[in-house]
Amino acid sequence: MITTDLPAVPIPDAVAVLIGRQMPEHVARAEREAVNQAFNIGLCRKPEYAETREWALADLARANKTLAAYNPGLVVRAGGAR
Repeated sequence: MITTDLPAVPIPDAVAVLIGRQMPEHVARAEREAVNQAFNIGLCRKPEYAETREWALADLARANKTLAAYNPGLVVRAGGAR
């Protein structure tokens, strides 16, 4: 089987809202939390922010657990939030 990589196409806001309404509230909340914590992890690179980074990693793992239970494709990786 031949597979091709399709280019990323932006989703209109109205379509994103429609998709978001189909998702349970706790999953949408977990997705927002995962993206926020992935961003925060990128900000905490210095050694003096190690404790903050660990808290953000724990929150990211907790949010990813909820996302993976709903759909494994929604898992957010640290430094990979888009």
